[in-house]
Amino acid sequence: MIDLHCHILPGIDDGARDLEDALALCKMAAADGIRHMTATPHIHPGRWENTRQSIQPVFEHLQSQLVAENIPLSLAMAGEVRLSAEVLALFANQSLPYLGEWEGKQVMLLELPHGNVPPGSDKLAKWLIDRGVLPMIAHPERNKGFAADISRLYPFLEMGCLLQLTAMSICDRFGDYAYETAHTILEQGWATIVASDAHNCESRPPVLSEAFGIVAERYGDKMAEQLFVTNPGRIAGLSE
Repeated sequence: MIDLHCHILPGIDDGARDLEDALALCKMAAADGIRHMTATPHIHPGRWENTRQSIQPVFEHLQSQLVAENIPLSLAMAGEVRLSAEVLALFANQSLPYLGEWEGKQVMLLELPHGNVPPGSDKLAKWLIDRGVLPMIAHPERNKGFAADISRLYPFLEMGCLLQLTAMSICDRFGDYAYETAHTILEQGWATIVASDAHNCESRPPVLSEAFGIVAERYGDKMAEQLFVTNPGRIAGLSE
């Protein structure tokens, strides 16, 4: 399995606190059957002032430690970019890190606030698409606006945005509304990938196998393979 959303880089957001935490997360992921992780620290102007340039050395250090510890996991870096006006400047400064590519466009993990869908969110998505950047909406099932009215997703889907579901939502670990919305998205065939959004080994672990089993049982092996292996591998440019 391939995990394209996790907070395993040490000390730069609310994920791994230090290198020991980061390595523990990587070991747990490998034990769960995850062979590749793309680290996606928060890029949230005013809270987490990360950029592609500042993330790079932290990523390279963890990558070298994986080799030293002989942990069987490949690693890449991107970011979880918070919806904000600052995204325009980050784009202009080439400070946005991307997950990879999808149909000729760079894929950017875009996070909306959990409580609502801000007016103009779809306009920012369109602005990015017009410049060759395709938003992947992070955990839409955990957004209360989408959960209250799933039709709010339609403008994003119509312009081609991708959707990333969280494994724990599928497993009913984020509450009823996230669980129900996640399964609505799965039933409609709108999901692109499932990722862990791991932050720690306790309450938000880097585990995908349970969700893989649920998707395979309820929606078929083909969908499970597509969401956990094929699509994330395609985006990350990994060979089969």
